[in-house]
Amino acid sequence: MKLPEFITPNLITVARLLFVPVGVYTLFKNGGSDPTWQYISWVVFFLLGLSDIADGNLARSRNSITEFGKFLDPVADKVMIAAAMISLSILDRLPWWITVVILAREIGITLFRLSIIKRGVIAANKGGKIKSAFQNFGVGFYVLPLGSNLFWFRDAFMAIAVVLTIATGIYYVQSALRPHHLS
Repeated sequence: MKLPEFITPNLITVARLLFVPVGVYTLFKNGGSDPTWQYISWVVFFLLGLSDIADGNLARSRNSITEFGKFLDPVADKVMIAAAMISLSILDRLPWWITVVILAREIGITLFRLSIIKRGVIAANKGGKIKSAFQNFGVGFYVLPLGSNLFWFRDAFMAIAVVLTIATGIYYVQSALRPHHLS
């Protein structure tokens, strides 16, 4: 399906940012324990996640990767995951320590990137993409109204996300500090 030219990758990214509050609103609707609204919230966050894939594919297909997009896309990703995790922790559905560990890593790496940007940029690697997928799916399992018999799966999935988050953060810092990675 060909999108109209006025729908740009950056427009999709901005729309993703603007719709994050809708996901948060639906998560808290009826006190946060209404299964119908939990499913609606999951759909909203799922669509926001798909928009991340869509804007990247559109940018590559149109050869319209911009500096603004390279900056804003990861910001939108982090805002989305942070909003969902903080909301779930407020609702006592996701332990605060998980939210703190993941968000501290994401904020720390973002600040680290900004501090070394003049020396060169390290491209995202497969580990970072896998980490993001585990974070997104893991958070999604906490948004869904799963039965307690599936908590082990949800929790195990999130445990893998936490391990990948820490490991890829360490790897990123080590890679950035190696002289051959900096331009």
